[in-house]
Amino acid sequence: MTVTATREQQSVQVGGDTGVPLDVNRYEALLTAVCALSLGTAWVGGRVGMIPSQAELALYVLAYISGGFFGAWEGLRALRHFELNIDFLMVVAALGAATVGEWVEGGILLFLFSLSNTLQGYALGRSRQAIRALMDLRPAEALVRRDGHEERVPVEALVVGDVVIVKPGERIPVDGQVIRGTTAVDQSTITGESMPVTKGPGDSVFAGTLNTTGVIEVEATRSPTDTTLAKIIQMVEEAQTRKAPTQRFLEAFEPKYAAGVILAVLIFLGISVWVLGQPFDDAFYRAMTLLVVASPCALVISTPAAILSAIANAARRGILFKGGAFLEQAATLEAMAFDKTGTLTVGKPRVTDVVPAAEVLGEAWFAPELAAELQPKGFDVPDRCTRDDLLAVAASAERYSEHPLAAAIVQAAQEAGVSLYEATETQAVPGHGVCAQVNGEEIRIGNRRFFETARQIWPMPLLALARRMEQEGKTVVFVSRGNRPLGLIALADIIRPEAAPALADLRRLGIRRIVMVTGDARQVAEAVARRLDILEVYAELLPQQKVEIVEKLAAQSPVAVVGDGVNDAPAMAVSHVGIAMGAAGTDVALETADIVLMADDLSRLPHLVRLARRARRIVWQNIAFSLAVIVVLIVSVFLFELPLPLGVVGHEGSTLVVVANGLRLLRAAPPAS
Repeated sequence: MTVTATREQQSVQVGGDTGVPLDVNRYEALLTAVCALSLGTAWVGGRVGMIPSQAELALYVLAYISGGFFGAWEGLRALRHFELNIDFLMVVAALGAATVGEWVEGGILLFLFSLSNTLQGYALGRSRQAIRALMDLRPAEALVRRDGHEERVPVEALVVGDVVIVKPGERIPVDGQVIRGTTAVDQSTITGESMPVTKGPGDSVFAGTLNTTGVIEVEATRSPTDTTLAKIIQMVEEAQTRKAPTQRFLEAFEPKYAAGVILAVLIFLGISVWVLGQPFDDAFYRAMTLLVVASPCALVISTPAAILSAIANAARRGILFKGGAFLEQAATLEAMAFDKTGTLTVGKPRVTDVVPAAEVLGEAWFAPELAAELQPKGFDVPDRCTRDDLLAVAASAERYSEHPLAAAIVQAAQEAGVSLYEATETQAVPGHGVCAQVNGEEIRIGNRRFFETARQIWPMPLLALARRMEQEGKTVVFVSRGNRPLGLIALADIIRPEAAPALADLRRLGIRRIVMVTGDARQVAEAVARRLDILEVYAELLPQQKVEIVEKLAAQSPVAVVGDGVNDAPAMAVSHVGIAMGAAGTDVALETADIVLMADDLSRLPHLVRLARRARRIVWQNIAFSLAVIVVLIVSVFLFELPLPLGVVGHEGSTLVVVANGLRLLRAAPPAS
């Protein structure tokens, strides 16, 4: 019900960095115990004659005050806004029972109603425990090196630029960059990754993650109040207050329904007394029972119980929903549009092929007779070299370049373990390549235009191979020594290893349209699409063109846009759901998307869809069950003269059932379907 959700928000809300709760739920539990004790003492004492009637009445009054305090408070607060709520209905029913002398029935109603609210608060609090527990992940102190000395200081005292020493088994206290040491870091609290990630100098680390093996020194890049962990907590707290459309409808429906119940009860009472001639006390007692069983407690709590549990489940796995509305939207998705670079691919070029000229041309091309024949025509015979030689020469020439392709070639050489040479007279030719002196010889490395401009002729078999690799979506770099071709190096933005299985899983879930929207070249986009079985490809798009395509998709079916949260922001804005992936530590991605995947892991998408659909099923199970219970109880009042205590048990019991059903979403990942 509305008031229960409100009290629960008060009792578990995490505020800022302090995490100080307003523990309303604890006080309600205490008053519930007082209600039970005073009610039981009054009933037993009255039955056996152990206490005088005045004391018995005083105990009943105490039971009413303690059991109905929070209900009366919330009911009066709603009345100030000219609204009726469930709390008002329960208090009126209890007072009505007391009016006709049924103090025990009214006391039982208030006790069970208060107990139900207390148990709901406890149960729904479990759906937030995963989020509140994040506050405990950040250590209270940090070991800092300042002015050559090591000292422990409160985490709140850290400033940007501080060097923090983190030992094995300790949690990292602040977002920063490793400047010394190598270790494995458990990042599951931030990204949801199940395995520790190796971190060394230059790598970023997040507050709240666990250092598992080595000693590292971390330079703080953010203040303690601006860490990724703090932003995650804030996001999930805000998500829990942003209600799903179904929840908003039910809460808006509650005061109208409550007013309708009051009117129906008054009509029933009038007909029973003045038309059917029933005794007032009997008619009034049945009217109070009708008032209780017709109250929609279970109906109103059915949605938040499931939505909050699903949000907590997702947050533990590195999936952040920015509100219940987006959880409901995700359950309806039929199409997904993916950006290519950084989403379906890793976003960084890597060397895929190292091809020495000798491997392609064969021995005939290196025969002395052929050289004597071709050189007068300005055609230099290719030079012999191995793959390691080709990679070493190319990386030596590129080692000081800041171009992404150059960095990929140098990284490939380092991974292959080849030794690099000292390069001199390095000269970059923008848009073409690099020229450098390596071991006293001129090395050229660049695109085809670079060599055409230099009037260097390459053998047709090498040119044909270069064209084939370009058709596969690769970028081909030509390497020569002097005027002699050495070979080809191909690079490509590698497809994420989990991309194909994730897309296949989405298709099995019924995501019938999977589309690629990218600003990259069509040839490259289509090569990636072929490997991922994506049939709809839109390439060479400007941001506005992406928006137009997504608008057309959205007009046909519910669609999500999956991207990096930065350059895909306009397309995300016009989709039904915007999903940013790999957003750990990225402010723009955290702020742009409706749903955030903290890790670079497309396999979270099927879990996201399954969880959203499971939450939708449980919400409707709860709604159907709660409506059915209301109907059965109302019919029982008319046909079987249902006693008030049994009506209370049925009413409050159904409320707890729907809460427990919603809490099932806290369990592990939903089964494949």
